[in-house]
Amino acid sequence: MGNPRPTHQEILAQTVRSLGGTWDTARAVTALRNAGYGEGDLRQQEKRARQALRDLAAANVITKVDPNSATYRTTIDKED
Repeated sequence: MGNPRPTHQEILAQTVRSLGGTWDTARAVTALRNAGYGEGDLRQQEKRARQALRDLAAANVITKVDPNSATYRTTIDKED
């Protein structure tokens, strides 16, 4: 059998670590789409992206910066 397909969280974690910066639902949806995870309509994509962002926050990869929106910042900024 081949390698299992990475999860939304795994794909997004890799992208967040690579790019750093601030992340919101729109940026997460775009990153997931670019990785081939664009199934469903926009509402479904946004729902999966928000869940992946919450999962990354729980794993301390990102930190929520706005309590009223799904806006996060990388925990460790990318070094130049």
